Amino acid sequence: MTDIKLLKTTSRRLEILASMNITTLEDLIYQYPYRYEVIEEKYPTDEDEHLIIEATVISPVKIFFKGKMSRMSFEVEDKYLQHFQVNIFNRHFLRQHLKLGTTITIIGKCVNHRITASDIKIKPLQDISGIYPVYSLKEGITQKSFRQYVKKALSLLNHEFDDFIPEKYRIQHHLIRKESALYCIHFPENKKDVQEALKYLKYEEFLKFQLTMQLMKQQRTQEMGIAKDFDVTQLQSLILSLPFALTKDQQTAIKEIVEDLKSPQMMYRFLQGDVGSGKTVVSSVALYANYLAGYQGALMAPTEILATQHYQTLSRFFENTDVRIELLTGSLSLKEKERVYQAIQSGEADIVVGTHALFQKKVVYHNLGFVITDEQHRFGVMQRKALKNKGQQVDFLIMSATPIPRTLAISMYGDMDVSTIKTMPQGRLPVKTQYIHSSSMKPILKHLKSYLAQGGQCYVICPLVEDSENLEAKSASQIAEAMQKYFQTQYNVGLLHGQMKEDEKEKVMNGFLNNTIQILVSTTVVEVGVDVKNANMMVIYNAERFGMSQLHQLRGRIGRGQEQAYCYLMSSSSSKEAIERLKYLEKSHDGFEISLYDLKLRGPGEVLGQRQSGLPTFLVADIMKDFPILSIARKDADEIIHDYIQNHEYQGIVCKIQEKLQVNNEYVD
Repeated sequence: MTDIKLLKTTSRRLEILASMNITTLEDLIYQYPYRYEVIEEKYPTDEDEHLIIEATVISPVKIFFKGKMSRMSFEVEDKYLQHFQVNIFNRHFLRQHLKLGTTITIIGKCVNHRITASDIKIKPLQDISGIYPVYSLKEGITQKSFRQYVKKALSLLNHEFDDFIPEKYRIQHHLIRKESALYCIHFPENKKDVQEALKYLKYEEFLKFQLTMQLMKQQRTQEMGIAKDFDVTQLQSLILSLPFALTKDQQTAIKEIVEDLKSPQMMYRFLQGDVGSGKTVVSSVALYANYLAGYQGALMAPTEILATQHYQTLSRFFENTDVRIELLTGSLSLKEKERVYQAIQSGEADIVVGTHALFQKKVVYHNLGFVITDEQHRFGVMQRKALKNKGQQVDFLIMSATPIPRTLAISMYGDMDVSTIKTMPQGRLPVKTQYIHSSSMKPILKHLKSYLAQGGQCYVICPLVEDSENLEAKSASQIAEAMQKYFQTQYNVGLLHGQMKEDEKEKVMNGFLNNTIQILVSTTVVEVGVDVKNANMMVIYNAERFGMSQLHQLRGRIGRGQEQAYCYLMSSSSSKEAIERLKYLEKSHDGFEISLYDLKLRGPGEVLGQRQSGLPTFLVADIMKDFPILSIARKDADEIIHDYIQNHEYQGIVCKIQEKLQVNNEYVD
């Protein structure tokens, strides 16, 4: 890496660059522009009032002050002899340059020959026309200075840019060279330069990522696990004793997991399925297979509510077997924790369900053989690794209810095997979903009252816990209070949010489970896993404030039995995009379609949890928008690894990736 001090700039500027994580010349070069400003003549059209014109000053400049604000006003004439009134704010220092007859370039918006300028260049248009990169910078460094730094860095590094992409693939995909790509991304002469640079850089990022994924997978398949030996007929007996038939997808997922457990390689599988598709049943059968082989299993959930619910579900699932299950969460008393620690260490506990408490130092497993994490994007990579390291050659299953199309899952989680549950259990009615343009419950109050009168229970979801001065959104506390007042002695209203103590949360949740609370006002704490079959109505306030996958997750809390369920998405937003999203949810109930739509709108980082999921942060590539390039890179990476193994080709680039993997080995596991 080349020292940034070679720029020979001030220490203050170097400090600002360091605060932007730029400490070498290479860092500077890989700080790509986030957009480009194209300066070329442009007159407004009917749809667009943006303009860039060359004109001559034809009137004296007037300046008006209001406090510290200033407005400068003058008239200009363009080459077509049209006259425009120009206003620009807080640029009164330009006055001295705006003499009568001066030719200038104006950038701004124009309505009825009145221009509100965003910038004025004291130069003719032909002197400044071109395409200019715009960088995300911190105060203290101008765009012009930064461009100069990048230019100097490119010159100092002087052709030291190795093409990572093998020549065969560069020619095959008509890509320019790495050095040209870096010059074109920072100093393009036209839009085509930018396109060519992006084509190279996106493919390079995806190829590196796919090679990393595939080498990690190869490393894992070489890691010897423990081939678990168990009686499949006993497993089959448990499945046949279930009060319902498994769906085709559940059967396939179980078959894949059972094969993994029996294999001498370590399992590293990603199980995804829509809300209510029956992932819990699949994981329960997998835990039973592991138990039959004589090993302990651990199931980690992100919240105590979900961990407790998993514990209760497994307890019911295994009530006619000899399986001993323990629950380990942070809110247990010291005495109770010590008892559970002892049961885990002695092997008395066959399955342990819990939160992050499962991988604390005090927890010593007797013979941990299988780990499942639920809602994996809520755990950090290191947390998952810590739990996996509690045993020797542990098989690992990751579950997620934020489903994504299989091809995308394989590309994003390419180091894992992917199992997908798409089919839903029979008899499940789709939740009737309705978007209501309102900020109050008035339009649905009649339905809510008749529904409650028939013995039903209702969730009311709010985006905030308390009122906020900065946000116009309903708070759970405010709504709970209003509903208590309205229903008084008729129905009990409970309040649930993340800031409550665990025992308080549990008390409220149990009240709702046991129907001593009929209306549960909550934040998104209930988003995942909470299962109350008698609750078949949900009202979501300020629905525009939630992502689509999150709304689908919330909606998945109802309609878990045989009854028809109703979900009202309430929003007073006038945003066209927000209304479109909510209307899309009225007609779509397929979590795969919804998450794909959500991924396109918001990107995988927001939907799946960027840092925690271990998703890579690409500099220029976008997993959704550039999916065709990702698919090509995946195929090419597969070919490269194959040729490397068979014929020792591409040794250089494979070694580079392997070195990086060894440096960042916490990402490997």
